[in-house]
Amino acid sequence: MSPNVADPKASAPRNPKVAIVGAGSVGATIAYASVIRGVAKHIVLYDVDAAKTRAEELDLNHGIQFVEMARIEGSSDVAICAGADVVVVTAGAKQKPGQSRIDLAQANCAILKTIVPAIVELAPGAILLLVTNPVDVMTYAALKLSGFPPRRVFGSGTVLDSSRLRFLIARRLDVAVQNVHAYIAGEHGDSEVALWGSATAGGVPLEDWDAPGRAKLRARDRTEIHASVKNAAYEIIRGKGATNYAIGLATARILEAVLHDENSVLPVSSLLDGYRGIRDVCLSVPCVLNRRGVEAHLPVPLAPAEEEALKVSAETVRGVVRGLGF
Repeated sequence: MSPNVADPKASAPRNPKVAIVGAGSVGATIAYASVIRGVAKHIVLYDVDAAKTRAEELDLNHGIQFVEMARIEGSSDVAICAGADVVVVTAGAKQKPGQSRIDLAQANCAILKTIVPAIVELAPGAILLLVTNPVDVMTYAALKLSGFPPRRVFGSGTVLDSSRLRFLIARRLDVAVQNVHAYIAGEHGDSEVALWGSATAGGVPLEDWDAPGRAKLRARDRTEIHASVKNAAYEIIRGKGATNYAIGLATARILEAVLHDENSVLPVSSLLDGYRGIRDVCLSVPCVLNRRGVEAHLPVPLAPAEEEALKVSAETVRGVVRGLGF
């Protein structure tokens, strides 16, 4: 089956296979979170570091008694990814102090140019899920390198950023985070946009929130919360060197939505083609996700300032993409 001709069937496979490219802290944590959540029955890890991959394979398998049964394998041979239903790409260099986004993008794009053609050959019907940063740029590069339909190539985007936003809102209002609905859109990075106009808590628009015994969300609070969301990764990296738990859980949730054919709404990064006038760039907006990949981009109401900020974010990402020659 040519990757340019047919999409995978919408029905979920009985024993889906997830391949994770990169067995570093993020890749291994995605595998761990996926095992805990029972996302897939067959999970494979691929990394050029054979010893590290073998160690992660053993460690995960030694705990399989305590979760749903799954087959977990690891290898330094990319052939282990053959026939995967979803390939998660986490491999890449970490951003160093003083390194620009374009420098990081160039380094990680070089890695993609090796990985993606191999994946296309080994798993031509797979969905590609990018986690490597800068994720919006890497998603666009992977789309062009693979030739896959746009619905089958997307990035983790602002799923994690939106989770951070909801956590901070919930803590400020003293409500359960599960009852807060709010999105970060745009770039997974400094130009990301908080969609306050559509945010709710318990079904109540945040602009109308006035619950007895609960704090209100003032303009200053919104500004502080958004700044905390944007700076969260920097704080975590300063403290322990990398973020891994939350992105591991976020990615496992994305995999769950896809492999379980849920039609869940998540703000993944995918190709926009006319969304609010934005074209030919990968950005995060709330999307319907199922076994076919990105089924639809939802027309979330945007305040004029939010729409303008989203367009600025698009130009920010597009500038980096152009610097890579795409």
